Amino acid sequence: MSLDGKNVLVLTTNYGTEQDELEKPVAVLREAGARVTVAAQKDEGVQTLVSDKDPGSVVQPDTTLAEASADGFDAVVVPGGTVNADQLRTDDDARRLVSAFAESGRPVAAICHGPWLLVDSGLAKGRRLTSYPSLSPDLENAGATWVDEEVVVDTSGSHPLITSRNPGDLDAFSSAIVRSLGGDAGA
Repeated sequence: MSLDGKNVLVLTTNYGTEQDELEKPVAVLREAGARVTVAAQKDEGVQTLVSDKDPGSVVQPDTTLAEASADGFDAVVVPGGTVNADQLRTDDDARRLVSAFAESGRPVAAICHGPWLLVDSGLAKGRRLTSYPSLSPDLENAGATWVDEEVVVDTSGSHPLITSRNPGDLDAFSSAIVRSLGGDAGA
């Protein structure tokens, strides 16, 4: 499925993003033809982690969260990593960005601990989704229906919501994003 002409925004902090949850979706989307822009809190390298503890690669962001706009993008992706997600959930710019995508009906995708941002943006209520299992009480308390599945594509609300549990689900997660952007509503 070709994503030529599609633009995707990826939100991250500068420390603590799970390496594979940032790099794999970006690679899959670019391979499908999408233009991917990584937005971080600061205009400096993103130090990723492997399994939330070991240093991973350093990824150079394209812009900052403050400078980023949802305009011109077709979807937003929120990688996990406990430290990354805990910081993103309280970041005004990250909340502003995912809310703008949701309000305009464009796909919002989050993996692992990334759905914490959905809680603090008010986007979890009434939605069926998954995450790293330890987030299930937070998501349920926010009004979501949490399920233990590899990937969940919820099209019941105003925007497609794509979620997965952990790095082991990255193939399914990345494929669901590609299908959603390619016009497969059921992704």
